[in-house]
Amino acid sequence: MTQALLIQKVDEQYTCGVTDMPALPPLEASQVRVQVSHSTINFKDGLAITGRSPVVRKFPMVPGIDFVGTVVESQHPKWKAGDAVVLNGFGVGEGHWGGLAPVAQVSGDWLLALPAGISPQRAMAIGTAGYTAALCVQALLDHGVQSGDEVLVTGASGGVGSVAIALLARHGARVVASTGKLSEEAYLKHLGAAEVVDRAALSAPGKPLQKERWAGVVDSVGSHTLVNACASTRYGGIVAACGLAQGMDLPGSVAPFILRGVTLAGIDSVMAPLAKRERAWAMLEKDLSPELLDSMTRVVGLSGALEVASQILAGQIKGRVVVDVNQA
Repeated sequence: MTQALLIQKVDEQYTCGVTDMPALPPLEASQVRVQVSHSTINFKDGLAITGRSPVVRKFPMVPGIDFVGTVVESQHPKWKAGDAVVLNGFGVGEGHWGGLAPVAQVSGDWLLALPAGISPQRAMAIGTAGYTAALCVQALLDHGVQSGDEVLVTGASGGVGSVAIALLARHGARVVASTGKLSEEAYLKHLGAAEVVDRAALSAPGKPLQKERWAGVVDSVGSHTLVNACASTRYGGIVAACGLAQGMDLPGSVAPFILRGVTLAGIDSVMAPLAKRERAWAMLEKDLSPELLDSMTRVVGLSGALEVASQILAGQIKGRVVVDVNQA
């Protein structure tokens, strides 16, 4: 028996803990069995593990929306035993058993070859948060954001924000980091932020149109923060929206879109097509400094993931947390 993080719901009683993992069924056509080495805790994992939101769609469930590991058995023509692979999204950890266990069994169509220049631990230091950040940054660059342009990153000290800052700074943007943790100014500037601002300046209701400032925005917060970011984006600029830490609502105006031609780009990391995924991971391999990544990362075992899940929902996590699934 192997130890896994397992969510169960019996008579409306929702629990999550480290326990013996039930045996997996035989592989079906196109499925792959992976020996997992590392996973991580993303915001959605926090919701699933704590039961704070109805993320999990069936029980019992192994949470973990991403993982990295080695193929041990395959019924998929693309993969063979020994292949190093990474997975992000596709409903894993929600409707399909996820990565917070030493073994995972998934469709081979969901897997991506682990880039040669990224170690397994660093792949999960990136995780879905960092991969989402890369999708956001790619959207800004494709839109025309250039070196020297001023770009806002909200939720800056979190996983998406931390990686987005590092990538944008690497591409020469002047990054302004919005955070509720002004005590982390040194950390954010170490990642590449040129300026740090209090999130309170963006989180309250504001005017439909505000002073034009941003050529681009990476927003993982939503609600009033996203609305204010759009309202202060320059003519023809772009806002990449990928999160809802403040809320799912969008209490704003069409004014920035019809009067300034601002583009609001929705970034979906769960079902993104393979070509987008490969491009994002290629950017992470090429442009994300391993040293910067290590400086924003800590490692815990399976039992530590339970505490981290609550902390990430409370906004208490800085950077990235990797889960070594073979560690208690």
